[in-house]
Amino acid sequence: MTASWGHLAKARVADSERRRAKVLKVRDQLAANGEEITVSSVARAAGVHRSLIHRHGDLHAAVLARAAEPPPDATAGTQVSRRSLLADVANLTARNGRLSAHITRLERRLSESLGQAAWEASGLGAPADVETRTRRNTELEQQILDLRAELDERDEDLAAARAANRELMAQINGGTQADNPTSRKVIREAPQECPDWSP
Repeated sequence: MTASWGHLAKARVADSERRRAKVLKVRDQLAANGEEITVSSVARAAGVHRSLIHRHGDLHAAVLARAAEPPPDATAGTQVSRRSLLADVANLTARNGRLSAHITRLERRLSESLGQAAWEASGLGAPADVETRTRRNTELEQQILDLRAELDERDEDLAAARAANRELMAQINGGTQADNPTSRKVIREAPQECPDWSP
């Protein structure tokens, strides 16, 4: 049983070494042919999964190092141009990201502005100075209430003055009738007949 496990372990180690060697060989072949060297391209050409290269740090570093090297038949000017192109691509990618974010913000602000304009145009939205008008209406309503209360007090004072005036006039009229003899009733009594004393 132990011998079987040992044999299986040796077989796995041998298979791993065989696939590692194949990856390195394919890497060198791609570099010699001037083809692009990436983890995906090397794994695809070697017939292995990308995870094999990523799991082995030395294998992954070897692929990246060879990818950074210039092709054998490339001139210095070509290599510089390739690096400058990569830098331009990186800059353009970053710029596109910033522009996309800016466009998204502008679209959001435009949508909010159009929605507000449509809301106000429909007559359902409140005017821009609704707060000022509401405050002014509240002040006017309070003034109306104060004026009504003051008017009620004036009405009560007027009613009391009228009542006092009527009482005063009644008292004056009553005193005048007591002092005026013509205003008294004259009671006339019928003359009594004198007895007849004739014989």
